[in-house]
Amino acid sequence: MPRGKTESHDAVLRQHLLDLLTGSNAHVDFEGAIKDLPAALRGKRPKGADHSAWELVEHLRIAQGDILNFSRNPKYQAPAWPSGYWPATPAPPDEKAWEKSVRAFRKDLKTFCAVIADPATDLYAKIPHGDGQTILREALLIADHNAYHVGQIVLVRQLLGAWK
Repeated sequence: MPRGKTESHDAVLRQHLLDLLTGSNAHVDFEGAIKDLPAALRGKRPKGADHSAWELVEHLRIAQGDILNFSRNPKYQAPAWPSGYWPATPAPPDEKAWEKSVRAFRKDLKTFCAVIADPATDLYAKIPHGDGQTILREALLIADHNAYHVGQIVLVRQLLGAWK
C-alpha cells in the first residue's frame, strides 16, 4: 500500500472500483443493455452502426478475458490485433453461442472483481510481466472499455427499434 494511505482508504478505493465495474451509476450496465434483446436482432448491423450486438458482446467478452488473463498470467500472449478481439461473423452461430459468451463475460468480471476485493492484492504494484501496468490500471481499463461498448450496444438497439 502506498505511503500515506490507510486501510480504510484502500477499502474505499476497492469498493469504488467494484461499483464502477458492476454498477450502472451514470449509464446502463451490461445486463441492462442486453436484457430482452430478441435473438433475431442479435446479429443485425443497423444502418449507421459498424457492429451488431453479437459482435459487441463477443468483443467485450474477449477483451475483458484478455485483460484478466494478462493481469494473472506471467506467460501471457496477446491475441492478434484486431482479428483476435472480434468475432468472425456479425451473428452468433446459434443461441448457445450467445449464452456462452454472456456467461463467460459475467464469470470473468466476477473473477476480476474478486481480485480487486482481495485485500492481499496490491492495486498499485506493477504487474511483473507487464511494462508498468497495475491491477488498478487494468480495472480502470476494463471499466472504460466496457462502458464504451455497452453504450454501443444501446445505440445498436435504438437503431433497430429494440430499446425501451
